[in-house]
Amino acid sequence: MKTRSNFGKHYLNDLRDCDPEIIKSVDPTREIILRAAKECGATILDDHFHQFQPIGMSGVVLIAESHISIHTWPESGFAAADIFTCGEMKPQVAIDIMREGFRAKKASMSMKVIVRGQLDGD
Repeated sequence: MKTRSNFGKHYLNDLRDCDPEIIKSVDPTREIILRAAKECGATILDDHFHQFQPIGMSGVVLIAESHISIHTWPESGFAAADIFTCGEMKPQVAIDIMREGFRAKKASMSMKVIVRGQLDGD
């Protein structure tokens, strides 16, 4: 049995000063997240997005490589994006598409990357 050194990477990014008109509802946000998934090389399996009242939304795109998720706070111009991948894709491409699509003026200067399932000493 082959031992794995890790099971994937989880990329966390805070998108600040986003256009609240874009991130307040499902339709434009879903379109941007699905485009980000496709263009970063992910294999889209399914998606689910939920509209909160009066504004804000959460969504997840299930990909063969794992998932991409988003949660928005339009009243603060904030969106939290997570990408977990155990495959060959380009997470930075997805984040760049979200940053541009949400018209984020600021994003985390350094994306937080967590290695999942890393064995001690690796």
